[in-house]
Amino acid sequence: MYDPTVARLTYRALLGRRRALILLALPVLLIVIAAAVRSFSGADDQVAKDLLQGFALATMVPIIGVIAGTGAIGPEIDDGSVVYLLSKPVKRPTIIFTKLIVAIGVTMAFSAVPTLIAGLILNGNGQQIAVAYTIAALVASIAYAAVFLLLGTITRHAVVFGLVYALVWEALFGSLVSGAKTLSVQQWSLAVAQKVAHGDLVSSDVGLPAATVLLVAVTVLATWYAGRKLRTLTLAGEE
Repeated sequence: MYDPTVARLTYRALLGRRRALILLALPVLLIVIAAAVRSFSGADDQVAKDLLQGFALATMVPIIGVIAGTGAIGPEIDDGSVVYLLSKPVKRPTIIFTKLIVAIGVTMAFSAVPTLIAGLILNGNGQQIAVAYTIAALVASIAYAAVFLLLGTITRHAVVFGLVYALVWEALFGSLVSGAKTLSVQQWSLAVAQKVAHGDLVSSDVGLPAATVLLVAVTVLATWYAGRKLRTLTLAGEE
């Protein structure tokens, strides 16, 4: 289910100089803000929670997921080079699964690591807040990568739709509108973070069992459907 050649090509596409600079922008900004906040206000658990949840988890993680998920396959479909890949004796589910693994790895590296660093800067992992939000970022990275990889296979405007989802649904509705919170990857990952963190600072509107089921279901279904759309794309190209 994993093809090293496909993985190498995908990593090369995602971590090219231009895209790597884009991926680094938000993590660097998070760490700079964390350092500035710590220097001005000292260690504060509430401030650490607000910054890690409001900026890192609600904004940075989904945006990096958009860049990594859509970038894993979208550009190949747009420029037609995916035809070359599909002509190779590699199963379509293997292509999708490999690209998903790469997208997950890139999303985790550029979101979870800076989240941990920022958390340690902010309050030295008081009440396990840094670790809790790092785990939330890791969990969310999996679901986001799958969803945005799917978007990359079904539309040429995947980045636009992905950013709308990340900035409007997750950062706005997923944080403020009670009904929308149930269908928010952010809230699902917060349920995991709540279990890890000490105290009652970290909370979620979704219970851990439901969040776990939804995270797994969304990841599996998005990956399965992306593989199916890729097979449809092949048939369309042959016709």
